[in-house]
Amino acid sequence: MPKARKRRLVVLRQFFRFARSKHIVLIDPARTLTAKEPSGFRGRTLTLDQQRGLFRRWTTDDLVHPHEALLGILALLHGASSTEVRMLKIADVDPAAQTVLLGKRPHPVPLDPASWAVLQRCLAHRAAWPTANPHVMVTKGTKAGRSPASTAYLSHVLDECGYPPRMIRSTRLVDLVNTMDPKLVAAAFGMDPQATLIYLTDHVAQEAQLASRATNPLARPDDRR
Repeated sequence: MPKARKRRLVVLRQFFRFARSKHIVLIDPARTLTAKEPSGFRGRTLTLDQQRGLFRRWTTDDLVHPHEALLGILALLHGASSTEVRMLKIADVDPAAQTVLLGKRPHPVPLDPASWAVLQRCLAHRAAWPTANPHVMVTKGTKAGRSPASTAYLSHVLDECGYPPRMIRSTRLVDLVNTMDPKLVAAAFGMDPQATLIYLTDHVAQEAQLASRATNPLARPDDRR
């Protein structure tokens, strides 16, 4: 039961400390035990069919809220985090080059036509509000001020699609790190080089990889987009 290893070890140490203090045992056998876990990424990722379904949802369904579509498409195609999208400002958008500045990334991120269309839809939604808020994503609670949308709001934006932002972003990072040099990915994303190494294939949850292969067993490595 590897998932319960840490909890069980805590209980064992408490018991044997008590037993040794009462002279029931002479040596504490739990003192030298450790419950180290692999430091690599072990989360779940999306299958190819799931990615394609989300892409269609965010690029073709006008009933989807613009905020969901923006956060989702930037996470799915550009590996954007919720914080990067939450802090995105109008000044970070370059209409001429069709690029955006995301978080601590050293260079503007070029947007593909689908991502740019989703961003324009979000900006149109924002324009309907009488607001001077500098951020792209404006809510009822922030339209009268200048602060970004709350972290709690962003954590629920993707509830309707059924997948959390972290899972969608991790899917993109796993793909990039395993098809490119992890150091190049770290440099492009403004991340610590060690942070990208955890997304190498040998750390990805086995069930997620098996699900992906079952969905499309003939997919080429460069077709995971």
